Amino acid sequence: MAELKRRQEAIERERVALEESRRRQAEFETGRPEITQQLVRGVEVLEQAEFKARREAEQMGKTLAGLREALSNVQGIRQEAWTPETWQTELTRALTTIENARMEWSAARLKWPVLNGENLEASGAHGAKEGTAGVTHLLGARSLGEWFRVGLALTWPLALVALLALGMLTAVLLRR
Repeated sequence: MAELKRRQEAIERERVALEESRRRQAEFETGRPEITQQLVRGVEVLEQAEFKARREAEQMGKTLAGLREALSNVQGIRQEAWTPETWQTELTRALTTIENARMEWSAARLKWPVLNGENLEASGAHGAKEGTAGVTHLLGARSLGEWFRVGLALTWPLALVALLALGMLTAVLLRR
């Protein structure tokens, strides 16, 4: 009787072990594809996020280089070196430099809302919406006088070149 009882307990232990093995096998068979799918999805999501972050970092680097160049150009204006003969030309160059720097700054502010005091995390989600609103804001932010100065600063060098070309053409035609 004791021998049968020991055999029954051994068989029961084997049955429990077999059931535990089947349960673990089933857990393995369902867990492996599930975690594989989650890991594949995680890798894809992080790769896309990394690509986007790298692209934004590259764009931010280009913007930073443009701002540094504009700053250097503005700081390079030496008004004390202007002579009365070159004053008008130098003033035109200086105004053009300042306006180019202003346009660089405006473009950077549109692209990077962090320059407007917004935090960097919000700028990623907010940047796409800001495109048309930013352009409207940029256009509406200037008075008519400012737009006149911008137009004058941008067209004055072209008008001067055109007048010089016309004068040279006139001189060549009069010599014939």
